[in-house]
Amino acid sequence: MTRWSRWMIPLLAVVLLASGAVAQWGRGRRREIRPEEVDRQGLPVWDNDPQFNGDLFTFVRVRYSSFGGRAHWGDGKWATDYPDSDLNFSFRLQQLTSLKVDPHGKILELTDERLFNYPFLYLIEPGHLVFEEDEITALRKYLLNGGFLMVDDFWGEDEWENLRSELKRVFPDRDPLELPLEHEIFHCVYDLTQKPQIPSIHAWMNGQTTERWDAPEANYRALFDDQGRMMMIICHNTDLGDGWEREGIDPGYFREYSEKWSYPMGINIVTYAMTH
Repeated sequence: MTRWSRWMIPLLAVVLLASGAVAQWGRGRRREIRPEEVDRQGLPVWDNDPQFNGDLFTFVRVRYSSFGGRAHWGDGKWATDYPDSDLNFSFRLQQLTSLKVDPHGKILELTDERLFNYPFLYLIEPGHLVFEEDEITALRKYLLNGGFLMVDDFWGEDEWENLRSELKRVFPDRDPLELPLEHEIFHCVYDLTQKPQIPSIHAWMNGQTTERWDAPEANYRALFDDQGRMMMIICHNTDLGDGWEREGIDPGYFREYSEKWSYPMGINIVTYAMTH
């Protein structure tokens, strides 16, 4: 029995549709990431009906240029938890919902000319991120034209202040707003009773529920456009991606975080993003 089939999650089915296309490898030395280059560690590859090839949901990870971003894809904070978190989440989406999902996922830069083929982007570890000017322009255009960005896995006040400052460069006239627990995104598929705070498995094994002293609780903030559409959700003082990546490492961590919070919150976010 592989680590992917060890447990089943009682998730509700949800029907979503999203666009799919081809990503690029990196700025300056472009080439597509071939699926065979990624070690799936036993995770099966599933087939989709060819008639859905243009309507697959593709989990797209943002590769940013600062802090090692231009190095090999395994380097740089943008690659934290890759590829297991992306592959596991995609696997669970196709296995446990009605969504047609690209089994491989993509890595894409904000300046990629094909960015608009993807309605959902995932960006991780922005605590020391510094956008380049062309990334700012591209991200602003993407979000204002209907795109959605999920930001995950950064901790503490200094990392929050860094991201807040960078977002001011993108939208000088907009501020992220804290989402109340009553917001639909916490209830649209799974009725969550709290805002999930997911520590890394290493912190959890050391008896910690947070990764920093100045991160006592999770914050979920959002940026909205002029019509009130959520363009971005910012998951701060939590690490949903580690709950996806580490689902098969320890059954206790799986039950307490992956099954109970990380997958339900992730599916809620994707559902909300694709239907609003």
